[in-house]
Parts: sequence; structure tokens; C-alpha cells
Amino acid sequence: MGEGVRIRFDKLGVVIAAIAAYAAFLAPFATFRANRIVPGEARSILEALPATTGPLLLAIVVAGALIALLKTPLVLRLAASVVALAALATLIGVAGSFLTPAGNTFARISPASGFWLLIFAFTLLLADVLTRLNLSPWARVGVLVVAALAIGLLLISGQWNSLSILKEYANRADSFWAEGSKHVTLALGSLVAAVVVGLPLGILCHRVEKLRAGALNVLNIIQTIPSIALFGLLIAPLGWVAAHVPGAAALGIRGIGTAPAFVALFLYSLLPVVANTVVGLAGVPRAANDAARGMGMTDRQRLFGVEFPLAFPVILTGIRIVLVQNIGLATIAALIGGGGFGVFVFQGVGQTAMDLVLLGAVPTVALAFAAAIILDAVIEMTATKRRVETA
Repeated sequence: MGEGVRIRFDKLGVVIAAIAAYAAFLAPFATFRANRIVPGEARSILEALPATTGPLLLAIVVAGALIALLKTPLVLRLAASVVALAALATLIGVAGSFLTPAGNTFARISPASGFWLLIFAFTLLLADVLTRLNLSPWARVGVLVVAALAIGLLLISGQWNSLSILKEYANRADSFWAEGSKHVTLALGSLVAAVVVGLPLGILCHRVEKLRAGALNVLNIIQTIPSIALFGLLIAPLGWVAAHVPGAAALGIRGIGTAPAFVALFLYSLLPVVANTVVGLAGVPRAANDAARGMGMTDRQRLFGVEFPLAFPVILTGIRIVLVQNIGLATIAALIGGGGFGVFVFQGVGQTAMDLVLLGAVPTVALAFAAAIILDAVIEMTATKRRVETA
């Protein structure tokens, strides 16, 4: 007698299928609120979508979960994740239109826990597939661009206009972009300042051992201070500078606002930049330095022609850490008047308006995610180039 067919389960797929099953059948898919601040009423997939669309989404989710659960070809897993994510992104907009009473401008429809869990499950499946495919850096950036374009098309098409987060955006469109600009300026500006100061300091720490221990210990202490506490500690000294130093207030330096937020983010950024510079320079092969000396290169020539290029991928890793960290920490700047997407987060918390919180949180997460993918790709390309050059 021949052996029976053996069913093989994917370890990660078991988790994905369990999350998808719970989200699809037990958790609410959307929430209906009569207005923006009253408690919501949960709606399942079948309740939140038209009679024909709800079962279709359930079928897509079940099929995707089964494909994830079993040992299936990567192409099939990729197709299942993309189809499921596309269906979820499209049909949550349909749910918004379906649940909103005709002519009602006060009702708010928002994605509920089931929707977010399904998004998480199939994003996890997609990430697993892309990892197994071992895509090149350019291909990963390409996937990010395609995803951004798809989301952009959904936004332009008006498919999501009935969702509460888009209604919150419509009421605050001008301030959204203004605060977004402040958020990006804080994150990038503090990063640039940290690189300008941190790279020379890291080089000095690499060359002078006594300075290395002291500088890294001080920066480690700063890193352990909670962000809100550090913002608060900077209010008094910067307020004194604004009051007693001529021209300081005119430059925007004051106890609250952008200045203390910028300084705090700058201080948090120094440790990863300095530490990775030291580690990167320490990791330069001794043979490369010896060869450079044998060619008659000066210390300065060796630093910029040999050591720094070889250490650059490690230094860039520190810059990546800083950028992702600063995008998140810039949210806290709103507590001291620094602006940024945190304005919407804390307004939403104060008004018990979860959709307003999401208006600030979602773009923050998206920016951090995109920055991580792009810089990871740059780091990998740089490291590969250096290995080829030194081979």
C-alpha cells in the first residue's frame, strides 16, 4: 500500500492562520459611531459589507489563511498576501460607504481590531515571502514604491473618503501638511546636526582612547533619560538663553516650541552616530591600513581614502537607527509646542477621538517604515560595493 499524502504545515503560517481566523470570525471588522466621540458599535465582516461582498471577503481571507498554513509555493503565497491586502484595503472603504446613513455627515466609520489584525497577518505573510525570495535592495525599494503608489491611488480615488480618519483629515488638511513639514524637519534636521557633530567626535573617540570612554559614557547617560523628561529639562536653560542672549529669541530659541525638541532629538541622535563611527573604524582590516602606509599615504589620506569608506556601511547603520528613532520621538515634541504629527495624537487623546490619534500615528509609522526600508537597501548596496572593491 502506498503512503498517504502528508500534509505539511508552515510554522509561521500556523500563527498567521490563527490570527486571520480570529480576526475574520470573532473580532469586529468596522466600528460605527453616531459622531466622532461617542462609543462605537462593532460590526462584523458580514454586517459591515453588502450581502455579496462580505462572503467574498471571508472566502479570500480563508483561502489566504489556508495557503499560509500549508507548505505552498512562494509564488502562491505572494499572490495570496497581495490579493488579501488589496481586498481589505478596498473593502474597508466599501464598509464606510455602506454603514454611513444617507445624508448623515456626523456618523463616523472606522476600521476595527479585526481589520487591523487581518492587515497585520497578511503583511506578515508578504514580508515572509519577500524575505524568502531574497530580493535585491532595488527590488525591495521597488516594492515599497508600488505599495505607496497603490495607497496613493486609493486616496485619490476617494475610496476611503467615508472613513472617519479621512474625515478628520478633510477638516484639518492645511494643518496636517504644516505639522507634517515640522515633523520631517525636526527628524531630518536633528539627524543632520548629529552627523555633522557626531562623525568628527566618533573619529576622535576612535583615535583617543581616553576621550572614547568619557564621551560614550556621557552619551549613554543621555540616552537613558526618558524623552519627556529630557524635553522638560531643556525648557529652563533654553528659556534663560532666550531671555538673556541678544538675538536668541529672534532665531526661535525659547523654553518651549521647536528649539528644545530639536536639541533633545539631537542629543538622542549622538550616541548611535558616534558609537557606530567608532565601531566602523575599529573594524577596518589592519592589512588595509598597513597597505596604505606602505603606499606612503598620510594619516589624513588613510582616514578619508581607506578607513572611512570601509567603515561607511556601519556608520550608515547608525544613521538609519537615528532616523527611524527620531521620526518616532518627534511625535512627543507636540507636548512642548514643537509641532509635528504628535499634535493630532495628543489632541485625539484629549478628545477621546481615536481617529484623530490615527491621523497622527499612521503617517508617523509609514514614514519610519519607509525610511527603514530605504536605508536598509542603501546599507546593503554600500556594503556589497565595499566587499567587491576590497576583494
